[in-house]
Amino acid sequence: MSTQNKPRQVIEKITARAASDGAGVKLLRVFSGPRAERFDPFLMLDEFGSESADDYIAGFPAHPHRGFETITYMLAGKMEHQDHMGNVGLLSDGGVQWMTAGRGVIHSEMPKQTQGKMHGFQLWLNLAAEDKMQAAGYQDIPASEIPNYEFDGFKLTAIAGETNVNDRAVAGRMQQVKTLPIYLDFEVEETLDIEVDIADGFNCFIYCFQGEVKIGADQTILASQNLARLNQSGKLKLTAAAQSRFLCIAGKPLGESIVQHGPFVMNSTEEIEQAIKDYQSGTLVD
Repeated sequence: MSTQNKPRQVIEKITARAASDGAGVKLLRVFSGPRAERFDPFLMLDEFGSESADDYIAGFPAHPHRGFETITYMLAGKMEHQDHMGNVGLLSDGGVQWMTAGRGVIHSEMPKQTQGKMHGFQLWLNLAAEDKMQAAGYQDIPASEIPNYEFDGFKLTAIAGETNVNDRAVAGRMQQVKTLPIYLDFEVEETLDIEVDIADGFNCFIYCFQGEVKIGADQTILASQNLARLNQSGKLKLTAAAQSRFLCIAGKPLGESIVQHGPFVMNSTEEIEQAIKDYQSGTLVD
C-alpha cells in the first residue's frame, strides 16, 4: 500500500505563547529556536494581531538578518517595509512580502496605521548552506497576484508551492526550488473533510488560528492558537469545523546544522561570530 493512502499523524502539538519583538510589538510565538530542527526547513512562526494600536504601533525599527528568508503574510492592516537596498513596499490586506536576507539585509517594518486591526504572520524559511551568502532580495506581492481557489464549503489562498487539495491541482504564487515550500491559508465555511498531498519526507505542520481542526485517523483536535507537527509520510487528512481557519505549511528538509543567534541563522558558531563582526563593522550588507 502506498504511504500516500495512510493519513499523516500528529507527533507534536504546540500552543502559541505570548511574546514581544521589535520595539515591543505584542505577538504569539508559535515555534522558534530549539524547536527549529524539528520543523526543518522552517525556523520560526509568529502570529501578530491586535485591535489595539498600542500593541503594534512601535513596529520593527531597522535591524539586520543573515542566512534565511522571511515571509510576511498580512491578513489585515498596513505595514511599510524599507531596506538598505532602497526597497520600499506597503504590505496591506492579503499581501505577502518575501525577503531573502542572504549574506545580509538591514530593514525595518513599521505600521502605516494608527488605529484599527492588524493581523498577520511571519514565517522564517532557512536557506541551504551554499545559498546563505547569496545577494539579498525582496519581493512585494499584492493580494491581487496571489491565487485563490474556491471549493465546496471552503476557499484557500495559495502563497507558495504546488500540490493537490481534494484531488485538485493548486499552485501558489511563489516557488522555491531547494526546499519546495508549500504555504496555504484555508478558510472554511462549513464542517467538512479536506485532503492535501504532501510528498513523503517533507516536514508538515498545521496552525489553527480560528475555530477547530481534527487531524489524522485519531482525530487529534487543534483549537485556535494550536499547532500540530505531523510525521513525514502519508497524505494530510483533516476535518475542519465550520468557520475555522488554518495554515498548512510543508517543505523539504535541508538536513543541515542550524546555529542561530538572534537575527542570524548559519551552520556554525564561527559563521555566527563572523556575522556579528560584519554587522558591527558595517560590512554585513553590500
